Amino acid sequence: MASHYIQTKPSFSRALFKEYTDMTVLMDENTSRHCYPLLRNQLPGHSCLVLPAGELYKNLDTCQMVWQHLTDHQLDRHGIVLVLGGGVLCDLGGFCASTYKRGIAFALVPTTLLAMADASVGGKTGIDFGSYKNHVGTFSEPDAIWAATDFLKTLPAPELRSGFAEIIKHALIADVRLWKAISKKSLHEQNFPQLVRHSVKFKTAITRKDPREKGLRKILNFGHSVGHGMESLGLYAGKPLLHGDAVAAGMVMEAHIAFGKKLLSSRDLEDITTYIIRVFGKVNLPDTDSLIKVMYQDKKNKGNRILMAFPKGIGKACFDQPVSEREIRDAAAYYLKYQT
Repeated sequence: MASHYIQTKPSFSRALFKEYTDMTVLMDENTSRHCYPLLRNQLPGHSCLVLPAGELYKNLDTCQMVWQHLTDHQLDRHGIVLVLGGGVLCDLGGFCASTYKRGIAFALVPTTLLAMADASVGGKTGIDFGSYKNHVGTFSEPDAIWAATDFLKTLPAPELRSGFAEIIKHALIADVRLWKAISKKSLHEQNFPQLVRHSVKFKTAITRKDPREKGLRKILNFGHSVGHGMESLGLYAGKPLLHGDAVAAGMVMEAHIAFGKKLLSSRDLEDITTYIIRVFGKVNLPDTDSLIKVMYQDKKNKGNRILMAFPKGIGKACFDQPVSEREIRDAAAYYLKYQT
């Protein structure tokens, strides 16, 4: 597993990089402006590549830009890619490094709540293919992860909220006490540095037991079957959803399905729905037929069956649960009609 450092301010010694022959720092338009200046003087000699920001650029065309830069700068198999960014860049940068010359070292410096609490942990890399979310990727661990929580101060509110969806998910599937604590507070009352530490510890423990998602790790997909479907349709329409907004809607809909399977009580469903919609509002759901069609491409499926992970009571979870098209339609209707 990667060495994981959670700190307040971004800080590391050049000695940490002495084993590598060269370095490329990968960043986007936002992190190059707000975050890179805080790190530049701490790094050994390096090249920089600034990519356009956003999910629309998490594709093979952007990968070609990265691979071309590494090739032009003659980065050999003993070099390292330092990825400075949020979840999109962590996924894409890790994928590019894990495939360049059959794999070179990479390290992650997550700069968003989503990346710190979730995307940087667990060794998944990936890019979108066509309109399908994370359709191409690898399991590849970074050499190290540095999460500096001061970077959270640079985030606009929608990005902070997006990352909070993954923290809510972690509470609902594994920690009822955490759920009770966070659900009593608004978004801006949360102690995010503390929540990052909790999520990293939890997700690290899960992925250490099941690094390639053969069993237990699948519980981390609660909210993502529907959420990834919504993101895929947003990409297709050229109007990408923030990951957390899609997953939040996905958790409400999938909680409704769990209630129908008698895995959640009516009180649990009400509490989950009310809190999530209070924090995230409601997004425009795509056409349900289109959503179901794209959900058949979900990576968790088996034998043309849609499989989901659900809370089994708040604080516990189950996975590989088959779901019918009717259950998805009913869940969409529940979400659309719900009034807080």
